[in-house]
Amino acid sequence: MSGAEISALGSFMARAHEGQARTLLEQQGLPGRRLEAWRYTPLRALETTGFAAPAPVAPDEARALLARLAPEADASHRVVFVNGALVPELTSLPEGVRLVAADAPLVADRPISVLNTALAQPGLGLHVSAGADAGQIALVALVTGDAPVSTHLAHQVTLEADARLTLLDIQSGEGPYLANPVLGVRVAEGARLTHLRVQQDSQDAVNLAFVNADVSSRGLYDSFTLTLGARLSRHEVLAHLGGSNAAVHVNAAQLLAGNRHADLTSVIRHAAPDCISRQTVKNVIMEGGHGVFQGKIHVDRIAQKTDGYQMNQALLLSERAQIDSKPELEIYADDVKCSHGATVGALDDEQLFYLRARGIPHDEARAMLVRAFLLDALSLVQDETASALLDRRVETWWQKRDPE
Repeated sequence: MSGAEISALGSFMARAHEGQARTLLEQQGLPGRRLEAWRYTPLRALETTGFAAPAPVAPDEARALLARLAPEADASHRVVFVNGALVPELTSLPEGVRLVAADAPLVADRPISVLNTALAQPGLGLHVSAGADAGQIALVALVTGDAPVSTHLAHQVTLEADARLTLLDIQSGEGPYLANPVLGVRVAEGARLTHLRVQQDSQDAVNLAFVNADVSSRGLYDSFTLTLGARLSRHEVLAHLGGSNAAVHVNAAQLLAGNRHADLTSVIRHAAPDCISRQTVKNVIMEGGHGVFQGKIHVDRIAQKTDGYQMNQALLLSERAQIDSKPELEIYADDVKCSHGATVGALDDEQLFYLRARGIPHDEARAMLVRAFLLDALSLVQDETASALLDRRVETWWQKRDPE
């Protein structure tokens, strides 16, 4: 199926939800502080910004943009979108994987999903056959433009029984824009999806992302998000463990400087027995950065033998840095093992002095301590290639920030 045929079919399938989403958007508008889940990250101010549809980009320009903003995807299997449109010339897939029409369903009580469905652009529809190991595929979404533009890509990834896939999800761009991607995930029995997301959008951008993951018996959705870009971002994950012995990992690191604001919100629902969820989120915040973590583990009455763990930690590197943390447990079963926690702190002066006393320059010493703080989260990424990519991105971010 060609890119044009996929886009046409995806547009047709999306119309079923589009009218409902537009009605909800007109009635409710963008969320404000009165909505509890959005009290730390209100979006009402965006209603005054006139976002336009982005201009199409020629293949040669798209290739140059890819080399500049996502060089890691240059030689891999990949699907590339620029300004909300698929670039077939830059897209290649391995055997056992096929493109299908994307149909990320509307989740009516999630504003990011509503906004995306109301304005949806056909995104990646990826289907991995039963028992196939698709290796690593890069999903690259780039945006460029001089005036404020917006993209609303709706993606769907489906893994049949015992399939394997590593999805390297890179979002980046140049100039002012709103990126509003939604990803629907379906992991069948015994399948495993590793989702590594690098959000390094323009410093003038807004990124509102939503993942809706449904995991069947013995399946695994293993995700890690590295947030480095955008002046305002929110990454929201709704995960449903629907079969016994299913597992979900929603791990992340948020690195914030300037006056940037980043929000990671998750709801993990255990709806079957003997399931596992893990969430470790680290925040490094300096200058006037503002981090938000809202994580909820919901355990249904049927979900006995649940094992749920959640930890959020923040390292504040200036007096103006802020973190709002709200971990939650909602448990209706009586045979469970669940825990959550949050810590906030600064660099240890004694550790810093120890390193300085051994001749290590101040900025290098701080970098070593920050790297050690992030290690617990970054080490959760088992893929060596992906782990090296995350290390490079973190190192580049540290070098480019303004030293204090």
